[in-house]
Amino acid sequence: MDSKTIHPVARAAGKIQVQGDKSISHRSIILGALSETPCSVDNFLVAEDTLCTLEAFRQMGIPIERNGTQVHLHGRGLEGLKAPAKPIWCGNSGTSTRLLMGVLTGQPFQVRLEGDESLSRRPMDRVIEPLSKMGAFFLDGMDAHLPAGRQAHLPLTMRGSHTVHPILWKSPVASAQVKSAILLAGLYASGETEVQEPALSRDHTERMFAACGVKLERSGSHVRLFGTAAIHAKYFYVPGDLSSAAFFLAAGLLISEQGVEVEHVGINPTRTGFLDIVQAMGGQITRQKPTEKSGEPVATLVARKSSLKATQVAGDLIPRAIDEFPILAVLATQAAGQTVISDAQELRVKESDRIAKVAQELSKMGARITEKSDGLVIEGPTPLKGAVVDSHGDHRLAMSLAIAALVTEGPTTIQNTECVNTSFPEFWTLLDKICDD
Repeated sequence: MDSKTIHPVARAAGKIQVQGDKSISHRSIILGALSETPCSVDNFLVAEDTLCTLEAFRQMGIPIERNGTQVHLHGRGLEGLKAPAKPIWCGNSGTSTRLLMGVLTGQPFQVRLEGDESLSRRPMDRVIEPLSKMGAFFLDGMDAHLPAGRQAHLPLTMRGSHTVHPILWKSPVASAQVKSAILLAGLYASGETEVQEPALSRDHTERMFAACGVKLERSGSHVRLFGTAAIHAKYFYVPGDLSSAAFFLAAGLLISEQGVEVEHVGINPTRTGFLDIVQAMGGQITRQKPTEKSGEPVATLVARKSSLKATQVAGDLIPRAIDEFPILAVLATQAAGQTVISDAQELRVKESDRIAKVAQELSKMGARITEKSDGLVIEGPTPLKGAVVDSHGDHRLAMSLAIAALVTEGPTTIQNTECVNTSFPEFWTLLDKICDD
């Protein structure tokens, strides 16, 4: 069990680049593998989660070369995958699992999917239900048929179909993983596959499909895909991950008079809820050098120490900031007034129950934080004190606690920090850089 002890600092400053976006890295491998043409990827995120996706396609017969953050894939088209010789290991990656399920819906072979203890607690029903209607067949960990309505988790076995049925799916939650799984399955369907969400989730899949020549239409939170489609992926540049940048931007907001600058960060509008919430709190984050790469908007973000005020977070903001709520909770402990987060039930089924665990661990540091069924109420500003805290195997909670520890009285020890490697292996190095700059 790894642990880290973080000491408070008086200042933070510097210029850094964070690793490639995790969501886009996963999708670049999937689309490159299914492409009719060879595909190169620059700035691929080399982390446990994304490597699970890469290795899954190697197991299914796709030649892939990786040199650091550069990846070259020899795609074999939609029909070019082969049955893997052993179960596919998804590690801690919900994105790998659910998006693979979408691809496997169109494959005429059987695959067993396995994951670690944390991933094996996460619900798969929300993907299994629509994919079953499209023609996929699922068995549980004991290879027994999964009846409709039964709660499903990894490990499980699935078998795709020669005939994939297009569907209209009205998703009860705004989830990019659910949407993407259905759209990937829809590539194999004859006819129109449509997903309707209650709010718009991140749209990397739609943008990357369009860049690869896949015909689709979008209207608000509805997307319609026209199958059977061919993919022509040649090149993807993966921008820096805003969810990773958020930790360092938060450090800048709390303690940096000089500013913390994060270069080449993706600022896709479906992902910038964090920036909008920080602006509502009075935080100073400026966007510089805006440009576009591979269909994704990119900019340099600079954060400076700010007097923060409480705000209300709910509704359509939730899916646009779903991964940043642990670090937003840290910021709320230092904001004047009562911050209320609502409509965020989805946080209950992430790598941990993020509502419960964020409240539990920040309370150990002296935060005045109350758990609600669908969110949190946080009173501030509150002096934080050093403590022994636990990540509960949740990479975003571990990194958020590290940022909180920068402004505590006394050192903080974070237990179970090995989980950070699932998404951001360079986090500790970059944290040292801005604190020692």
